[in-house]
Amino acid sequence: MKKIITIVVVIMLVNLAHGQAEKPSYKTVADSFELNYNAGNFDVIYAKFSPEMQSSLPPDKTREFLTGLQQQAGKIIARTFVNYIQTYASYKTTFERALFAVNISVDNNSKINGLFVKPFTENNLPQPERNETPMALPFKGEWTVIWGGDTKALNYHVEHEAQKNAFDLVITDTKGKSFKTDGATNKDYYAFGQELLAPCDGEVVLVVDGIKDNVPGTMNPVYVPGNSVIIKTANNEYLFFAHFKQHSIKVLEGQKVMKGQFLGFCGNSGNSSEPHLHFHVQNAEDMNMATGIKCYFDKIIVNGRVMTDYSPIQKDKIRSDK
Repeated sequence: MKKIITIVVVIMLVNLAHGQAEKPSYKTVADSFELNYNAGNFDVIYAKFSPEMQSSLPPDKTREFLTGLQQQAGKIIARTFVNYIQTYASYKTTFERALFAVNISVDNNSKINGLFVKPFTENNLPQPERNETPMALPFKGEWTVIWGGDTKALNYHVEHEAQKNAFDLVITDTKGKSFKTDGATNKDYYAFGQELLAPCDGEVVLVVDGIKDNVPGTMNPVYVPGNSVIIKTANNEYLFFAHFKQHSIKVLEGQKVMKGQFLGFCGNSGNSSEPHLHFHVQNAEDMNMATGIKCYFDKIIVNGRVMTDYSPIQKDKIRSDK
């Protein structure tokens, strides 16, 4: 069977959704999509797209995609909600002649702002609760945890399966400010241009570089992580670093790195409003299928106290014990 065309519409990942149950707004939209898809009412589906989606997938392209899908896979005969992947609700969808994951994202106006169809696969990856590899902090000096912890109040990442244990970190002064004067330029921020380091030995499996740094206060929704590096450990943990400074990454895919090795400079690329480090650990390289792993650092100083095997939370000031 001819490979189904996959359509991905890039959307901002600000209000990330994750949960054990299907949200009513998503159910209503997904039910309507199935009904109109089976009836061949593709123009009705298009009318339920957000303006951004309509621009990315105009009426003729929408009809072409859905007609091709129906010709090759047939109508939908069963659909089951599985989970949330970033902003997408993922549905195990049985068509007459194929099994696919139909992923639908919905904006605050209950409009479809993302549609992604791909072959369905069960996620049988290991689901470790924490890292096995001893970790050092991935930077020098003292940094402040802006987002970190196990609750939504402490860490908005908890609603995203891969990033649920992520940290966002900046450098602050004695007044709690992350910039020196007015914060109008990246260079005004203490974190901008700071060295980022490998927290353990591993292999670089992904490098993205060349994305421009944002003007503070603006964000780039096209590639959310910005300039980024993923390191795989010997225990199959994937360390995800996001928002490097443009053209600053000094490691290559396939390269072996040692604990403390320089990776690149902290920047403000991707879905970032100010220079900061986003760091998390996950169980697979692909963030769309990964589950987050809670990260504990081996021995660090937290708010002036030495802590061992510690996972920082919001407002912690952390630095290496060396």
